Amino acid sequence: MPEDTGKFAPLPSIRRLPAYLRLLQSLRADGRDVVSCTHIGKELGLVCTQVRKDLAVTGIVGKPKVGYNVPALIASIEEFLGWNNPQDAFLVGVGSLGRALMGYQGFQEYGLRIVAGFDVDPAKIGVEVHGKKVFPLEELGNTAAEMRVLVGVLTVPAAAAQDAARSMVQAGIRAIWNYTPATLEVPPSVVVEDVKLSASLAVLSSRLAESLRREKTESV
Repeated sequence: MPEDTGKFAPLPSIRRLPAYLRLLQSLRADGRDVVSCTHIGKELGLVCTQVRKDLAVTGIVGKPKVGYNVPALIASIEEFLGWNNPQDAFLVGVGSLGRALMGYQGFQEYGLRIVAGFDVDPAKIGVEVHGKKVFPLEELGNTAAEMRVLVGVLTVPAAAAQDAARSMVQAGIRAIWNYTPATLEVPPSVVVEDVKLSASLAVLSSRLAESLRREKTESV
């Protein structure tokens, strides 16, 4: 268990942990038992000291001049992220994006199971999406309490996001994975993680434009 210092781990470190985990799982599959910060850093393009600091947030300590035991490091990262204890989640907003997310099996590798959907559209109520039933939004509170679900995935249109988030909070949802572009107002006790699709696309588009400009300049 990571030591409780009363402080949150740095978000950049947390966001790098899945990349470490993928590399470590690959190393384990190849039969490797020990790995150093230097090797991890080389594979992921990071400096050794940064790797050591990132891994330290999980509470694990490597052996000097030896490194980390690969299975133990994998277990430490998964425990820190809570991926060794899968969480059930409800999805609110069963549109095109919501339906796709409900069918994505990869979430289970990261400790998340979307078990049901909720919507206000009567045409969607009662249908099954990838084997998961869609319920009326007004039943969210009772269903969340009955199933003890604390995580919600929000995929409604931006104009409906705040009202939907309010319903999720009233239902006892404590963590919202927000796929909408809206900035949500929630109590301090509720965790919100925004999926910045537009920001990611902006980076992709600008890098593509820069690459094309560079190629054009070099060809002159």
